[in-house]
Amino acid sequence: MRLYAQTPARRSRQVFADLVAVVVITAVVRFALAVHDAILLLAEPGRKAQSAGDSLASGLGDAGHAASKVPLVGDSLSKPLQSAAEAGNGLSDAGQSLQDTVGHVATLTALALIAFPVALVLLLWLPARLRWVRRSATTRRLLDAPGGADLLALRALTGPQRALAAVPVPPGGLADAWRRGDQHVIADLSKVTLRQSGLRA
Repeated sequence: MRLYAQTPARRSRQVFADLVAVVVITAVVRFALAVHDAILLLAEPGRKAQSAGDSLASGLGDAGHAASKVPLVGDSLSKPLQSAAEAGNGLSDAGQSLQDTVGHVATLTALALIAFPVALVLLLWLPARLRWVRRSATTRRLLDAPGGADLLALRALTGPQRALAAVPVPPGGLADAWRRGDQHVIADLSKVTLRQSGLRA
C-alpha cells in the first residue's frame, strides 16, 4: 500500500495537504486548550471562597469547642459558634461547587472547540486521501494482473483527451493500435493512466 504518489507534482500536493491538515488540527487543539485555561481562571473566586470557608469553619469550630469547656455557660456559648462554623462549611461548599461548574464549562467548551473544526478537516481531507490510496493500490494491482496494461490503456483512451497529447499517434490512430494489440502503444497509454493516478510504471 502506497501512501504518497510517485510523481513529484501529485506527491507535493499530497504532502502539502497533509501538512495543512496537521497544522490546522494542532492550532485548533492549542486554541481550545488556551480557552479552557482562560475559563478556569473564573474558578479563582470559588477557590478563595472555599479557602475562606474552611478557615472560618476551622477557627469557629475550635472556638466553639473551647467555649463548651466554660463552666455553666459553655453550652450556650458554643452553640452560636458551632452554627457559625457550619455557615463557614456552607461557604466552602459553595466555593467548591463554583469550581466544579467552571471546570465542567471549561471542559465542554474545549471539546466543542476541538470537535467541530477537527471533524470538518477530517471530512475534507481524509476521504480524498483514502480514496487515492485505494485507487492507486487498485491501479497497481490491475497493472500487475494478466492483461492489466490493456485495461489501463483502455482507461486512458476513454479518459480526458488532453492527457493523450504526449502519446505518439501511429498510423490509423491510437484506438486502432490498441485494438491490434500494439504493445508500444499499450505501454504508452498505460503510462498515461499511471501518471494520472500519480504512479510510475
